[in-house]
Amino acid sequence: MGNIKPYVNYEDFGAKGDGETDDMEAICAAHAYANAHGLPVKTRSDATYYIGPKALTAVIETDVDWSTTRFTIDDTVVENHKLACFHVKSVHTPIELKIPALTRDQRQLDIALESDCYVIVTNDNKKRFIRFGLNQNNGSSQTDCFILNKEGSIVSPIDWDYEEITKAEAWPIENNVLTLSGGIFTTIANRGESKYDYYGRGIDITRSNTVIDGAVHYIAGEVGHGSPYRGFLNAVRCAYVTIQNCFVSGHKIYTTIGSAGKPVSMGSYDLHANSVIEFRLLNCRMNNITDRTRWGVVASNFCKNIHVENCVISRLDAHMGVSGTYTIKDSHIGWQGVKAIGRGVLMLDHVVAHGNALVEFRSDYGSTWEGEVIIRDSNWIPSNGHGRTPELFAIRNNGMHDFGYTCYMPRKVEITNLHIDDSNVPANDEALYLFSNPCDDREEQDIKPYPYVSAKKIICRNVVSTSGKQLNVCRNPAPFAETEFIVSE
Repeated sequence: MGNIKPYVNYEDFGAKGDGETDDMEAICAAHAYANAHGLPVKTRSDATYYIGPKALTAVIETDVDWSTTRFTIDDTVVENHKLACFHVKSVHTPIELKIPALTRDQRQLDIALESDCYVIVTNDNKKRFIRFGLNQNNGSSQTDCFILNKEGSIVSPIDWDYEEITKAEAWPIENNVLTLSGGIFTTIANRGESKYDYYGRGIDITRSNTVIDGAVHYIAGEVGHGSPYRGFLNAVRCAYVTIQNCFVSGHKIYTTIGSAGKPVSMGSYDLHANSVIEFRLLNCRMNNITDRTRWGVVASNFCKNIHVENCVISRLDAHMGVSGTYTIKDSHIGWQGVKAIGRGVLMLDHVVAHGNALVEFRSDYGSTWEGEVIIRDSNWIPSNGHGRTPELFAIRNNGMHDFGYTCYMPRKVEITNLHIDDSNVPANDEALYLFSNPCDDREEQDIKPYPYVSAKKIICRNVVSTSGKQLNVCRNPAPFAETEFIVSE
């Protein structure tokens, strides 16, 4: 067909935009044409496109301007609930690399490439992140992602030693930034069985150098049961992904029976990143960040360098590790708080936090943070004022479980100008605590086969509370016997 416009729209391929006709076939055809001819896609600002049950994905390889266009994604009955509606995809094909071995923090490989690449390596014969607790499992294959410059230098840190590598794959990093602008999306929630069977009918991103700017996502039609969501915006195996100026929504919490045979609340997310390098959330918002009927919106695994700035969100969570830097700046974090494990530098700078802890180091993965924690000019309202004794850092590891790695408390903690609003703390509590008790008080073992390495140095400058209560390291001082503790005004 002829096309004299400098862009493609969905009506060119038969879309109605009336909010009732299923326009997904036309949407897919429009993007396929745009990809083939290197044209951007621009939609009608007053249209509402209905996306029904068909197992179709619109592949996006060019810029998109969705403006104030509305989309209704109906998840009530679908052919394939795991298939994304949109996929921002690299035009490149992966390159299989021959890497015999790697060492932790290695900085160079004897490899020459035509361009800088995103690389992911796996050793299927070594398990890490052997989960403990209600969702216990046998771990995940040892995995690393990193940027490999064309001359062979490794930009982001290697987290593990690799005596063998069962798979190594490189994706050339695009030189240009692809941008998706606008779009107002409403998901009519699924009514599936409440079990771990994640829905993924959103926007997948597997292309490096991608920006999602100004997308809005609402959720409608939730009932008393349903399956969880892996993330409406779902970035996987790529680098330099920025999500900015977006509005996201929390999903209703449903429970199921976990792998330990007991009831467990299912995580359900609106933003998700897996094996992403340089993941940025800028000026993103949501409503009701302290609503405890809604699950937190952000989850990540295996990422390197996460930066969150000027955001208002209910939760940030690095499940199976973040390394390099994990920075949260000028942001409000809601009832589920900041959760993390990993290594490097974790920084909260001008943050207002409402979680049970200021930072929770996830106990199901050993409460490990190998590196530094820096807190600056921040405010913490423990449990959003629900009367809980303040313990700034939640940790739990009794040294009896093999997580697949050595577990560490933060080596160094430096807190400057922190205000704790403990107005509703029980009156019989006479102190504030930096750390929760890492041990299992019911069973203090003399021999710990997997010792939890203690913190080395804690510096507190101008840490004040509404009550004026004294700041102590922990209710149980034994694990901190060799920790240097410095308090100053």
